[in-house]
Amino acid sequence: MLKKIPKQLIYIVVGIFVLGVVLAFASYNEKKPNQVSLSRLIEQTNQGQVEKIEVDGDQLNVVLKDNSKEISTKERSANLSDYGLDYNKVKVEVKNANDGLSKWLDILLTILPVVLIIGFFYFIMKQAQGSNNQAMSFGKSKARVFGLEKEKVRFADVAGSIEAKTELQEIVEFLKYPGKFEALGAKIPKGVLLFGSPGTGKTLLARAVAGEADVPFFSISGSEFVEMFVGVGASRVRDLFSKAKKNAPCIIFIDEIDAVGRQRGTGLGGGHDEREQTLNQILVEMDGFEQGTNVIVMAATNRPDVLDPALLRPGRFDRRVTLDSPDMKAREEILEVHTKKKPLEKDVVLLEIAKKTPGVSGADLANIANEAAIFAARNNRKKITQADFHEAVEKIALGPERKSHILNEKEKEITAYHEAGHALLSHLLPHCNPVHKVSIVSRGSAGGVTWSLPEEDKHLHSVADFKDDMAMALGGRTAEQLVFGDITTGASSDLKHANGLARSMIIDYGMSPKLSNQVFGDSEGSMFLGKSMGESRNYSEEVAAKIDAEVKVLIQEASETAKKTITKNRRMLDLIAKTLMEKETLEGKEFTKLFEKVDKVAPKKQTKTALAENE
Repeated sequence: MLKKIPKQLIYIVVGIFVLGVVLAFASYNEKKPNQVSLSRLIEQTNQGQVEKIEVDGDQLNVVLKDNSKEISTKERSANLSDYGLDYNKVKVEVKNANDGLSKWLDILLTILPVVLIIGFFYFIMKQAQGSNNQAMSFGKSKARVFGLEKEKVRFADVAGSIEAKTELQEIVEFLKYPGKFEALGAKIPKGVLLFGSPGTGKTLLARAVAGEADVPFFSISGSEFVEMFVGVGASRVRDLFSKAKKNAPCIIFIDEIDAVGRQRGTGLGGGHDEREQTLNQILVEMDGFEQGTNVIVMAATNRPDVLDPALLRPGRFDRRVTLDSPDMKAREEILEVHTKKKPLEKDVVLLEIAKKTPGVSGADLANIANEAAIFAARNNRKKITQADFHEAVEKIALGPERKSHILNEKEKEITAYHEAGHALLSHLLPHCNPVHKVSIVSRGSAGGVTWSLPEEDKHLHSVADFKDDMAMALGGRTAEQLVFGDITTGASSDLKHANGLARSMIIDYGMSPKLSNQVFGDSEGSMFLGKSMGESRNYSEEVAAKIDAEVKVLIQEASETAKKTITKNRRMLDLIAKTLMEKETLEGKEFTKLFEKVDKVAPKKQTKTALAENE
């Protein structure tokens, strides 16, 4: 509330207060004359000792002939002659009530109300002016301008994404040397759409383009256009493009453009829907650029499939750049960028961290580097070690350790056999990833964890891969059932994973023998409530029953594979579980060495045929 009070009004009030304090101190510090009784004053007057008497209401200010002063009092309505004073022996003056200090006080009391009234009206007018400015700027763009700072983002600051940077390098050339292209009759592209998973660096790449081209960069989110008032979004679009044209060459970057760029005509609203009006204005502005304006619109989204076709046609977003999750080499480069200003020990090998993080995004790698620095600071180290990075990876991938979550002996034994079942199948089944770590220390919501990592980045998955993965997921519950003759709730997430994988094999990948080469379900139907309400799934109840039956077959097959493998290698299962109960955590190398202690254990990468023969 105090921030809204004008500074001028505060200065006036403080000035008046200081003036009053000064006058009060002046009056207080003034030397006061002696107080005498009225009878003594009459006696002094009759004796000829009094030079002058000033009458100030009921107070008498007396000046003696020796220039000393005295004061006395009388009744306000009485005259001095009533007390026997001889006016012929003394000079009597009646003082005006407004003289002296009382005069200043009267002036102050007269001025103060006027000042307060003027200040009040000034405050009201200031508030009204501010509200008017706010109302006038309601339809103005809220875009933030970058590119004017000294330290700009360059392509060198964006690791990985080689193909994307190559594609965007042409945009930089367009902005730097537009005449070279216009001389050949080439039109400068008007829109570039960046799409990819969250955290893959879409916004960072857009800023790098602006930094390389050395042009202003107008950044705004798609949600900032939309307001509850119809027409405001369109007004902000007009204002944004107007500012961009004045600052050309420049870049407009619209983050999360799907907030306003979703397909029209599928929602529940009519033609006056605010989002659709905003989209219409964007389409008009993008197609209305004059030749040579040198303004490029860049946009980012995680869902390019929901965008309106008019946005994607040539002349608007005619350049589309895909950003995938970085591969192992790119992950190492990204880690180098994010650790450039961090002190690292000599034992840090970023390639090892890159191998442990398949499928993660650039934002995740930045988070890993930050978490490693936090671990080092927590342990009062001045440099980050390799162990800090490993701990950071595990925290982000598996969740933080909950060492305070202590299991009783029975639950600890069940958890050990559960994780041993996962680990045993992951090691023996030929299409599972190698075991990197097994632990019965609680992490997040899980009582234990078996962490398997691929030896190299993998982009294609076969039916055999999925079947072994499902068997490995069911290995924990299978081990519990074989050892204890009962099952627990610890396998809930495993069951969800296995069943979801089986359903995806049939519905999304067409991997069912009875329903081969077919996909089911309408992924686009769930984009909008209005569209999905008017459409039904694209398969019958009969086909749905077949899908359920095929899911059951796959799950049953995976369960049988898990049961046979664990039964055949029961001695190995017991050894793994016993070791886990003693150490709680086994690293990949420690886990592999356990197999050297047991004879006739199926080797890694053994085929299913060999497993069947051993049985």
